[in-house]
Amino acid sequence: MSKIIQRPFPADTSRLLAQSGIVPLLARIYAARGIRDPAQLDTDIRHLLPFTLLKNAEMMAGLLADAITDNKKILIVADYDADGATACTVGMRGLSALGARVDFIVPNRFEYGYGLTPEIVRLAKRSEPDILLTVDNGIASVEGVAEAARLGMQVLVTDHHLPGDTLPDALCIVNPNQPGCTFPSKNLAGVGVMFYVLMALRAEMRKRGAFAGKAEPNLGNLLDLVALGTVADVVRLDDNNRILVQQGLQRIRAGRSCAGIRALLRVARRLAAQASAYELGFIVGPRLNAAGRLDDMSLGIRCLLTDDDTEAGEIAARLDALNHERRTIEADMQDSALATLHAFDPEDGFSLALFNEDWHQGVIGILASRLKDKFHRPVIAFARSQTGELKGSGRSIAGLHLRDALDLVSKRHPQLILKFGGHAMAAGLSILEADLNDFRSAFESVAQELLDAEALVKTIPTDGTLDASESTLSIARELQRQVWGQGFPEPLFEGDFRVQTQRVVGEKHLKLKLSSPAGSFDAIRFFSAEPAPDDIHAVYSLSVNEYNGSETLQLIVRHWIGD
Repeated sequence: MSKIIQRPFPADTSRLLAQSGIVPLLARIYAARGIRDPAQLDTDIRHLLPFTLLKNAEMMAGLLADAITDNKKILIVADYDADGATACTVGMRGLSALGARVDFIVPNRFEYGYGLTPEIVRLAKRSEPDILLTVDNGIASVEGVAEAARLGMQVLVTDHHLPGDTLPDALCIVNPNQPGCTFPSKNLAGVGVMFYVLMALRAEMRKRGAFAGKAEPNLGNLLDLVALGTVADVVRLDDNNRILVQQGLQRIRAGRSCAGIRALLRVARRLAAQASAYELGFIVGPRLNAAGRLDDMSLGIRCLLTDDDTEAGEIAARLDALNHERRTIEADMQDSALATLHAFDPEDGFSLALFNEDWHQGVIGILASRLKDKFHRPVIAFARSQTGELKGSGRSIAGLHLRDALDLVSKRHPQLILKFGGHAMAAGLSILEADLNDFRSAFESVAQELLDAEALVKTIPTDGTLDASESTLSIARELQRQVWGQGFPEPLFEGDFRVQTQRVVGEKHLKLKLSSPAGSFDAIRFFSAEPAPDDIHAVYSLSVNEYNGSETLQLIVRHWIGD
């Protein structure tokens, strides 16, 4: 069951924003998303929070500068998702430009698991590095850091995940979420943390006179990668992250992105000049992630590292093929999950924990997300790993912090979860197959404790209704220019419409002609061929439909209620 609600907004703030010259509709939208001052909407790079506020960034810069001076070998240990891949690429490109001797390694998720494990440390040792630099991982790698020390390697950790009770004994840790860090944005993605470390390193090398008589490296060239990783990791788009994303999108639209991003857009038949956060999150990101889910993320990193358009195109084509394969696997897994849940009454429980021996370990996160959306329950999907353990990937709903919930389960049942980690809305864990039913019971108990009945009703927030003066192409263009995403959601509107015509296009999309007191509109509902009733109350977004060189207003219908 879903409930449509109008998103509240402070009327006084909306008025102040409108008085500053912002269109009243946009003022209302921005006020509802926490904007209090028009300056918060200024995404000029000069408004980026300074690296001096990020705990240990300057200390790590000094250590890296020493390593560059002493010609030490740095090995980046990456994660196997889009954030990890972009963070690795930013580290490789940035450190190389600053004179470092640097290489990378990325664990295969099926062989080594997540993070700086003792196994991946021993594999890294074969390259004889002096320093291991983690990106998008490491904050929970207590055993891995200890193994690196035993083998004579220093470890620098850059991460953004929430720490556990014990921090690893690394030489230096940069993580906005570590104890004692007062950095105002706790929402930096792993790639954002690495970018900040590079800014601190460049400043340190400037102080040491490293750029005397030559131009400094332009770290702004990396912002397309920072934007991609930030959006793909679905971190909250606070003021600082919106600056990073907007700056990166500007580079992409101007044709100044890296060859890999250009190639991934081309293979998906998307125009770089029209790229938005949507393209990063739903077009480029999944193709990059497909490498880590089904194969080896080093393929995705190589795509982002190359400056050769031909090589980038070849790798992008392979990533596109992997993404098609991933979608087929996902569809089969979803069918089997729904078959299992055919008789499921959502009111029977507060959570779902599912396992199928045929499920693919690399795709269970997507499956959990799909089931979470359908049933509006926290979901953990399990697959059997190569070691025989069950690897789980979870997605949650508002009201249940998933990592904290797993922590609570672990504290109450110390032997149940072998390891876990993650965020509020997504987490991963490992359990023994024999403990699956016990885990289900323990997780359900915690979910019932942390959630109430109201939290289990899916709400669809809208920004209210639009009149004729607001239902315009110019408003749609203005909305399209803004960066929307997690924590700064794209505006949705609601209204009553008469369905004048409807037809299925592309076998799975419904093309409509709608009328209301505000006017007559072209509309489309993607990935749903279900016919609409004659009269609907619709939730929709405004979009700019570009066809044959002309632009028209189009409503994208997301949900409807009808007779």
